[in-house]
Amino acid sequence: MQIDPGELQGVLLTAQLMCVSARTAPKTRGQDYISTRIISGEELERLADAMLEMGKAAGRPNLERDANNMKKSGAIVLIGLKDSEPAGMNCGTCGFDNCDEVRKRKGTGSNGPVCAWRLVDLGIALGSAAKTASIMNVDNRIMLSLGSMAKRMGLCDDDVAIAIPLSATGKSIYFDRQR
Repeated sequence: MQIDPGELQGVLLTAQLMCVSARTAPKTRGQDYISTRIISGEELERLADAMLEMGKAAGRPNLERDANNMKKSGAIVLIGLKDSEPAGMNCGTCGFDNCDEVRKRKGTGSNGPVCAWRLVDLGIALGSAAKTASIMNVDNRIMLSLGSMAKRMGLCDDDVAIAIPLSATGKSIYFDRQR
């Protein structure tokens, strides 16, 4: 499905504004570990293909469905946490007694543990970005699986990456999804 060039421009402009919204979202202690990246064109196609292959290999029809939705998307905004440090509040919310106990380990989909307050920051950034897309009338959906695949493919080197695909169609392709 080909996107009208004018509508694609609108989707890409919205993606840029979403990155601004994520960047300027409030953050714990005013410390910014948020990263953003826009994926479109051939890179988006490669990401969708990798997700489709993984879904078929793992017997996970939801990944195949999501991959097919990606192929109909104009852009994907990746929002993540990169090289985040604990907030230094020793609150124990992360499950450790103090911030010094939080040590990062490499993971397949995410690196962790991560300070709970940094994850709150990520959530606020994601919400701000999704709201911007909504204001611009661009369909979107927050997807962990797509962010994890982007990380596996080396499209980002965040500790945690979450994706927001964007679409401009007559009906949102991200809801009422069929497997």
